[in-house]
Amino acid sequence: MKIRINPVAIADVQEIRAYISEDSPAAAEKMGNDIYSMIEKLADFPEMGSSLSAKVDINTDYRFLICGVYLIFYKVEGEFVSVHRILNGKRGYLSILFSDEPTKS
Repeated sequence: MKIRINPVAIADVQEIRAYISEDSPAAAEKMGNDIYSMIEKLADFPEMGSSLSAKVDINTDYRFLICGVYLIFYKVEGEFVSVHRILNGKRGYLSILFSDEPTKS
């Protein structure tokens, strides 16, 4: 499968790196690399993440991977794995994630 990374998700990784680099540039580099390594694995194993619907009572096709304290949210869409957001699991990630969703009429 092909990987698509939403520009907002790329910005999330940049923000994560900037935050961590305030204390340790080496740790920031490692976390960024770890996140992208997890995303790359989705090309071969798109179903490896857990279904978000199985964790919370929301009907959604989001799946997620855990990378340290961060959650990588993605959807399998045809021949693509689309990475939407990378968020800290301690934040109100559901409200952040679903504020990005277009409203359905």
